Amino acid sequence: MQPIEPQQAAFLLQISLPALQNEHAIARKIIAAVPVDRGDYRPDPVSKSALDLAWHIASAEAFFLDGIASGQFTPPTGGRPDSIRNSADVAAWYDEKFQTNFDRVSKLTPEQLATIIDFRGAFQLPAVMYLQFALNHLVHHRGQLSVYLRPMGAKVPSVYGESYDDAQARKAAQAQ
Repeated sequence: MQPIEPQQAAFLLQISLPALQNEHAIARKIIAAVPVDRGDYRPDPVSKSALDLAWHIASAEAFFLDGIASGQFTPPTGGRPDSIRNSADVAAWYDEKFQTNFDRVSKLTPEQLATIIDFRGAFQLPAVMYLQFALNHLVHHRGQLSVYLRPMGAKVPSVYGESYDDAQARKAAQAQ
């Protein structure tokens, strides 16, 4: 990929930030919908557990945003902290990290956004381009986790339109 001009990077940031806020809010609803006592659910023995997948979504988003903001991707150390025991803990951590990292990314200069960052030797892209990686990764794994919900006995929240479960709740409320 050819380098981009700082003004192009600033434009891409302005397009990406609202999308990131929206997708984060939806992912947070999906994570919060995992029953706190069902984090061990997995649809297949080779699948991640619901808690591990929720943590992966939250920690990967934080990793991408931190890397963009700091200008380098530092491999994560350790796994999920012992204090993260259920989906409610993941959702709270996710909100805290998102806001901090979102604010950091929002304040980057056009020059910083256009700076090439190496991603584990596989990609060398302008910092702002990794926002699309973060969004794609988030949407992919959020979709996986949303498919876990109904089989584990949870309700599926609305994503891009009203979900069946939210429609049923709305109809029940209207009937009362």
